[in-house]
Amino acid sequence: MSTTNYVDTFIEVAEDCPVTEAEVPPTKGGTKTVAALQHELIAGHPYVFTSDDVIFEVYAERAGIPPEERPAERERFFSKGQPCLRSSPLGKRYGWGTHHDAEGRVAAYPLGSDEYRRLQSDPSLAHTRAMRSRRG
Repeated sequence: MSTTNYVDTFIEVAEDCPVTEAEVPPTKGGTKTVAALQHELIAGHPYVFTSDDVIFEVYAERAGIPPEERPAERERFFSKGQPCLRSSPLGKRYGWGTHHDAEGRVAAYPLGSDEYRRLQSDPSLAHTRAMRSRRG
């Protein structure tokens, strides 16, 4: 089974992120977008979920998978590789960095905040960036 989890890592916003301070992702026509669902799970519940939890729950919610079918569906879902949170619109478009703790649980920090800057300069963490939206 593949995983998208990071450990002791800070994913900074993408180099080409269009915002200078974080924005809460909007809903579109009353429907929660992938970004809005990810933000709700990560920012609303810091250090509760792993990246795998977030990615699967967003998929399951959007696909309408009933709770009783989710354990089996999760096995199938992760039987092939899935994009990690580096490809999330949170870091690419909306200005949220994600910190993954020693147990792989994730929290989101807004670009420009003191906590974002602290994590950005923490030498004990691995550092990477969200994926660019456009080729360099």
